[in-house]
Amino acid sequence: MQMLLEMLAGLIAMLAAAALSQFGVDLHAPRHSEREIQRVQDCEDTPASTIVVAAPSDC
Repeated sequence: MQMLLEMLAGLIAMLAAAALSQFGVDLHAPRHSEREIQRVQDCEDTPASTIVVAAPSDC
């Protein structure tokens, strides 16, 4: 009896999902990922007497 009820519940859920998908409703929409936070290190201070032609791309 319990198996019959579970099968009916599954069938109803499947029919509901099919009906909602006709209107563009997605029950399993992807979740927005949280923003990634990256910590960066400050470049070391260069002495004022040094002439830099091009800034280095990496510290």
